[in-house]
Amino acid sequence: MPKGKVTTVGKAALCWGLLISPCHVHGQETPSAALALYRQLRSVGISAATTHQIRDAALDREDIHISLQDGAIAFTEAVDGHVTGAFFQGEGEVLLIPPDRAERASLALFTAFPVLEEKFSTAYFRFDDDTARELAPALRPPEDPAAFVERWGAVAKSLSEIDALRLLAAFTNTPAGSKPARFLHARFGGARLGTFDIFLDAGLPEQISVAQAGYTGQGQLFYDVWLSSLMRSRRGEPPASAASQPIEAFVIPEYKLAARVLPPHEMEVDGTLTVRCRQDGLRTLVFELSRYLRVSRVTLAGEPVTFIQNEAVPGSELERRGNDLVTVLLPAPLQAGQDTQLKFNYGGSVMSEAGGGLMYVGARGIWYPNRGPAMTNFDLEFRYPKGWTLLATGVLTASASEGDEQVAHWRSSRPIPLAGFNLGQYVASQAHAGDTLVSTYGARGVEQNLARGAPPPPQQRPVWRRGYTLPTTVPPAAAAAAAPETHPAAVEQQAVAALNFLSQRLGSFPYPSLSLTQMPGSSSQGWPGLIFLSSYVFLPAGERPPVPPADLEYDRTLYDQLMTTHEVAHQWWGDGVLWKGYRDQWLMEALANYCALMQLEAADPERFRRTMERYRQHLLRKNPRGLSYSQAGAVTLGVRLSSSKFPDGYETVAYERGSWLIHMLRGLLGGDTEKSAAQFFDILRRLQQRFAGQVISTLDFQHALEEELPESLRFEGRKSLEWFFDSWVNGVAIPRMVVRDVRFSARSKGLVASGTLIQQDAGRDLVTSVPIYARTLTSPQPVFAGRIFADGEETSFRLTVPAGTKELLVDPYQTILRQP
Repeated sequence: MPKGKVTTVGKAALCWGLLISPCHVHGQETPSAALALYRQLRSVGISAATTHQIRDAALDREDIHISLQDGAIAFTEAVDGHVTGAFFQGEGEVLLIPPDRAERASLALFTAFPVLEEKFSTAYFRFDDDTARELAPALRPPEDPAAFVERWGAVAKSLSEIDALRLLAAFTNTPAGSKPARFLHARFGGARLGTFDIFLDAGLPEQISVAQAGYTGQGQLFYDVWLSSLMRSRRGEPPASAASQPIEAFVIPEYKLAARVLPPHEMEVDGTLTVRCRQDGLRTLVFELSRYLRVSRVTLAGEPVTFIQNEAVPGSELERRGNDLVTVLLPAPLQAGQDTQLKFNYGGSVMSEAGGGLMYVGARGIWYPNRGPAMTNFDLEFRYPKGWTLLATGVLTASASEGDEQVAHWRSSRPIPLAGFNLGQYVASQAHAGDTLVSTYGARGVEQNLARGAPPPPQQRPVWRRGYTLPTTVPPAAAAAAAPETHPAAVEQQAVAALNFLSQRLGSFPYPSLSLTQMPGSSSQGWPGLIFLSSYVFLPAGERPPVPPADLEYDRTLYDQLMTTHEVAHQWWGDGVLWKGYRDQWLMEALANYCALMQLEAADPERFRRTMERYRQHLLRKNPRGLSYSQAGAVTLGVRLSSSKFPDGYETVAYERGSWLIHMLRGLLGGDTEKSAAQFFDILRRLQQRFAGQVISTLDFQHALEEELPESLRFEGRKSLEWFFDSWVNGVAIPRMVVRDVRFSARSKGLVASGTLIQQDAGRDLVTSVPIYARTLTSPQPVFAGRIFADGEETSFRLTVPAGTKELLVDPYQTILRQP
């Protein structure tokens, strides 16, 4: 059975939707009552006295229907007066119908069917309600309780660890007199699907999820989320209603972090977090922290408090980010609106040595206890050896020498979503882009060191990977040819050009300065005001690792033109404006990438076209399993797109389909003219002004664009883009389009063309606004004739066209993601 899970349904799910691996418990010599409760919850077992036969029983929880037809069941022993679990063996069946097309497609990818209907022979249940009492009428005397416990007792006890933290929160974070949010976890031994999990957690933004551990063909482990959705009782609520959006239990408005950096690997940190409680009765607080950092002490008002440090589950999104969980058990509950300060003391080997005088912490946000990206103020102090340069987010407010150390103090000039730093011995270059100071730093010999060593360790895999990923280890031949020094001046020129281009179109750069330095290997990532660029960007094209001839042009386009601008664009999209939830993260990647593509288009329109064509071909290709990338899912599945079926699904769909979706919206809202780029940038600038320093959702984005929608683009007369977001953003189709049976007839108002527009391989629900051009006798270039709303597989049309038209062309300038 798989050992663990993350549902990846937003920040709350990262804390509570988890199956937990082994943990380390620390605290006062006398364990607190909450800690004692936790230990009981994670070790509770079944017994002969709680074993029964069961027949014709059912559990109905929102969309989840579970029938226990015939078998034996043993309940866990009571903990603090609560029965919280049961183990069943026998004949049973579970039924769950996904609520929408995207989730049905996701479920079908993993199970081959759009509805979950599975017979099972074993099931382990964990709950925080009266499930045991509800099943009581179906219970019968046991047949051989001792044998049942002997066979399943150890399994049930080991599974009790999985939900112990979630149940602890249910029993400790509930105000007096109120009931905990409903929770059910069921792990089934399915007849066809094997072992899989179903969760119902009313405290999460998406309450129902189904998942299973799965392996790629190369043996890489993923925890595949088959389905994640609102439960039935929430689906009828308005999307923005308070009831449909669970309040985050607490937020962190300020960090004060004092770090001692000890190259090449160690760091020690004293971190003070301001915790702002948003719910009454809060006692259990959960944070993420790198698994390579160990917490030694947590204090509240100078007094030590108990904490639990859990290891992340192999294959989970949490593990791939390189993080574990740290749970703090407060001695007394907090009240809504109350601020308190927690101090963490921790340290460990969290840094990696890239060679040539470059040290870095690879993944975003893992070096301090956090709740995921959220707009926060940071006060950072670093102590590090002399002879090194340290770069961090924020503004450098003080720098001094103390003995053998340097001390630098950085503060954020505005709330920012994440804080990071880098340490190196650099070749540096500086320039200005308007009023913004751009500093570029390159360390000597990084590429040669990668050739001698292994790829960065797993915890250093970046969260925001950028486009096409080359092998991290540089071939020896390439290393031998590499120059002894990198070229920060060339990178600086790219960054200055990107800043000038974007700030003129999106608004002023969000931060006082920008620093760029290296990330070893092919990927890049960034923090506000600080970007780690792939070390390949710092090399001339001829000195990078070799790639297949078919990839050569895109490789040069990526590292010479796109990657730097993409990362600079994230300073607006992702840092200046933050995504709301995992379903909205695609927006930040797509907008950043498309802004970079628009700069490329301005300089080299033909290369822009070829890059978009490459994205199209990538989306149409099949993976080693023979599956089309359209099957990976819609962009709004976010990190769920990366799975055992599609390990690179997120990168391919979010970046490449996402860029095409923005391109299509540009064609709609910017118009079919040469001025479309400027018009579309005007829309993006207004979005920046409206959402600066805030979070944005896909629905927010849709509504903001609808305000710009001209009357000619109102499908069925409504000032709405619901048709586009439902069909394209929440869909996966890449249709083939042709016009058939075209006839021309002269009328009093001019020449009229009539015919049928065909959308093949699209399904019945796809709606597309299709630009139609005319090839005339007098114009050497196609002339825009109008747009047709293709609704479904066949759409009849009647269109006034220019005089002399001899042929109609469907989207000749490639503004729609479609098959050639």
